Amino acid sequence: MLRTLLASSLLTVCAATANAQDYQPLEGDPAEINFGIISTESTQNLRRQWEPFLEDMSEALGMPVNAFYASDYAGVIEAMRFGQVTVAWFGNASAIQAVDLAGGEVFARQTKTDGTEGYYAHILVNVDSPFQTLDDLLAACGTGLDFGIGDPNSTSGFLVPTYYVFAQNNVDPQECFENVRNANHETNLMAVANGQVDAATNNSEQVARSEANAPEAAANIRVIWTSPLIPSDPIVYRRDLSRELRDRIRAFFLAYGRLGPNVEEELEVLGGMTDGLGPFTNSSNDQLLPIRGLRLYRERLEIEADAGMDEAERDAALAEIDAALARLQIIQDGP
Repeated sequence: MLRTLLASSLLTVCAATANAQDYQPLEGDPAEINFGIISTESTQNLRRQWEPFLEDMSEALGMPVNAFYASDYAGVIEAMRFGQVTVAWFGNASAIQAVDLAGGEVFARQTKTDGTEGYYAHILVNVDSPFQTLDDLLAACGTGLDFGIGDPNSTSGFLVPTYYVFAQNNVDPQECFENVRNANHETNLMAVANGQVDAATNNSEQVARSEANAPEAAANIRVIWTSPLIPSDPIVYRRDLSRELRDRIRAFFLAYGRLGPNVEEELEVLGGMTDGLGPFTNSSNDQLLPIRGLRLYRERLEIEADAGMDEAERDAALAEIDAALARLQIIQDGP
């Protein structure tokens, strides 16, 4: 089934991999902060959105803050793992990797200008496409369609649609479509708008950005599927930074656009980021628990659908996932 596309592994709920020291420990606080920015769109667009904010961060902290761009999400995760990045913006799925493998810790999350703390995954088609619904698209499996999907570490571009669109409908994208190609949100949207793929994953943030910055392209797409609400993107720092530096970084994020003499200017900077941000809010690794559950449920559906798997092996794997889901539920329910 989906194993041909997903090369996913069952992660433990409690993120205990930190004990294995899979990441390279820092040797004290860095003299400069390298801030990782995931590749949701072109570096040129990301630089325009983020660098005014990072300049303010540098001034507030009294130390250089440098933007770190990579060609894919994994590049930022690996950079944090080896101490080349100490603070980063991630999606929820990539933040799980940063927490589990790269010594990361969630400390803040984005909000929108209207206060909303979430966004949506989409499936897009060209405005002239014959497909009006997701059912129409899936009914055309095997007819030579091309599909664009997101970075494997993207929440809205990969994890959420592979669960809700494909796993829940017992569809293997590699068997359904003639070609499946990975790209960032901006590239996938443009590919749909220009008729280069028949459908592609995307999210409400990129659609809103395109409506504002590339209205001709936005006019050539149509949304045929929308996911449940996804928690807003987390901000992650290395947990082995000193408490003093972590507190200063957290204080900057939580005060930005909310406190001080430059609130109006800061809100304008935030409004120009992604599809329009409001002030950041406090968060923690608990934000990732629903996404961990989603990964486990997706893995369970894959195993159930794997007709070639030995029955005893399947039963053992399902029991392991069910135990992990039970632990996750206990953590989410709290004391």
